[in-house]
Amino acid sequence: MPARKALVWVVFWICAALCFNAGVYLLLGREKALEFLGGYILEKGLSVDNLFLFLFVFSSFGIRLKDQRRVLDYGIFFAVVFRLLFILFGVIAVNNFHWLLYVFGAALVFSGMRMVFSSNEGTDYKNSGALKMLKRIMPVTDTMRGECFFIVKNGRRHATPLLAVLIIIEFSDILFAVDSIPAIFSITTDIFIVYTSNIFAILGLRSMYFLLRRLHDKFRFVKYGAAMILTFTGIKLLIPMFGIDISVIDSLAVILVIMLGSIILSLIFSERCVIIEYKAGNALHPQKKHRIKGG
Repeated sequence: MPARKALVWVVFWICAALCFNAGVYLLLGREKALEFLGGYILEKGLSVDNLFLFLFVFSSFGIRLKDQRRVLDYGIFFAVVFRLLFILFGVIAVNNFHWLLYVFGAALVFSGMRMVFSSNEGTDYKNSGALKMLKRIMPVTDTMRGECFFIVKNGRRHATPLLAVLIIIEFSDILFAVDSIPAIFSITTDIFIVYTSNIFAILGLRSMYFLLRRLHDKFRFVKYGAAMILTFTGIKLLIPMFGIDISVIDSLAVILVIMLGSIILSLIFSERCVIIEYKAGNALHPQKKHRIKGG
């Protein structure tokens, strides 16, 4: 998907979410509309870091762009199903055991701090647990076979590495949901609002992936923004035990400031790096030229 087309679809899905948010405002009122908007922005901001993980996985296996799109299609479909199960289980558990919110809060603070110091670069996904588990279930071919997940070889069904990639993507999304769904509980535990904000955030991920794929080098601080958002939502879940509460509007403002701040800082420092490299190139060029003349 070309960058311009991806940008158009990203804008389309954002507009669709805002139109749905307007419908929530008209039918359910201002408070629910704010909860949806807060949940949507929260999930959208956190999902960007997950997309960077997808980039590392695809590059590790050398997946073609055409096949990346197919994996993302299946990944989004399964994510829609798994999110519903996670949300239903989470809301029921929280409604019956309110103290679980404090457990989720502590886990989110820990996840945020861990995200700051962790890195996906250099990870060898070809030796991942998902691929080893798949090899125990059935034979796996050494090379890709087009966009096929399975092939029949010598009368026996074999999985291709593309299926392993899909499994890794799904496992990473499940781990992401373990963080993101408790985070949205800091805003609301309304099943309808939690699920719809999640779904609208997921629906535009494929287009956003192809856009970030071309721009990921310029968004180096987004990861730290996502870590700060996780930490903030964790703290928001913990502080009610001290009689302190943060309103939905204040939460939305903090999340927006963190997310936009990380993007702006990324763009500023990216431009500075380009300028420094450009100046360094101009400074070295005359020296090289002088050496050639001197020789």
